[in-house]
Amino acid sequence: MPSTIRDIRERTGLSLATISKYLNGGNVLPENRTLIEEAIRELHYQPNEIARGLVTNKTRTVGVVVYDIGSLFNGTLLRYIGQMLRKERYGLLICDSNNSEETEAENIRFLLRKKVDGIIVIPVSSVSLFLKPAKEAGVPVVLLDRPLSDEALDCVRIDNRKAARLAVEKLIENGHENIAVICSNEGGEYTGYERFKGYRDAMEAAGLIIDPDYLKMRDHSIETGYESVKELLSLRNRPTAVFMSNYEVSLGAVMAVNESDLSCPGDISLIGFDDLILSHIVKPRLYMVVQPMQEMGEKAVKLLLERIGSRGRGETQATEIILNTRISRGDSIARI
Repeated sequence: MPSTIRDIRERTGLSLATISKYLNGGNVLPENRTLIEEAIRELHYQPNEIARGLVTNKTRTVGVVVYDIGSLFNGTLLRYIGQMLRKERYGLLICDSNNSEETEAENIRFLLRKKVDGIIVIPVSSVSLFLKPAKEAGVPVVLLDRPLSDEALDCVRIDNRKAARLAVEKLIENGHENIAVICSNEGGEYTGYERFKGYRDAMEAAGLIIDPDYLKMRDHSIETGYESVKELLSLRNRPTAVFMSNYEVSLGAVMAVNESDLSCPGDISLIGFDDLILSHIVKPRLYMVVQPMQEMGEKAVKLLLERIGSRGRGETQATEIILNTRISRGDSIARI
């Protein structure tokens, strides 16, 4: 027969109230926490989360919706989110939107049916309609990586425009004027468009002309990086440097350079986004814009748990947390 909370009481000598407080995430004395955790291990106690949820209206479960679970960027954020939730003794349900707004909306409805206490979203959509069911149910939502255009909601992100401007300024500081950019479709994807604007800001501030042939604005993929660099390297007046605005594009761009007869940085200088694996395994080592991904994940969880804790206490003003980036030094930019 499965062990019960009463078995823990008999093993520890503590009151049911103290044990229940611990099991529901409350603070108990360190010595009592040790006794309870030892008893749970010895008795192989498994709480009945369904029954507990019926009583407390909480499941200690958080849903996370990502635009593409195959993305290393998303996978890295999920790791940090999961670590933080485990530390807070919360479970995690992950849903992949597969870059589909329709799937994203269904994912929200699915998580609400699972009675999650809150939801973190790395969104596909640019407007908030898909979150209407969560709002009606009173389930807190925190956006991660990107805000929505029509409504201010809790969000943790970087300043993409500033990060891109600083990356392009690094190229300009090294004497580059003919600088290309590869990013997601202009106006079609938030981070891509913000990073394009940062590129444009740096070029205009330096008084540099933007050659239309140097603008490669397509989808967010390895293929985009690969094909775009192939096209740039074939130009009669090819650029001397390329700013690659996301990790997948950076990966494809490096593949294209490696297949060409040209070298980096001798013939083409490169600076990319997201210092995940790529910059550590390719030669020369790439200059990269580094996002504080662990901090992003942890702050999103912390903000969401704050909202869960204050649920039902009235409206709260949306909080936007904007974190700083840095540029990791590499060998992929030549001085000209």
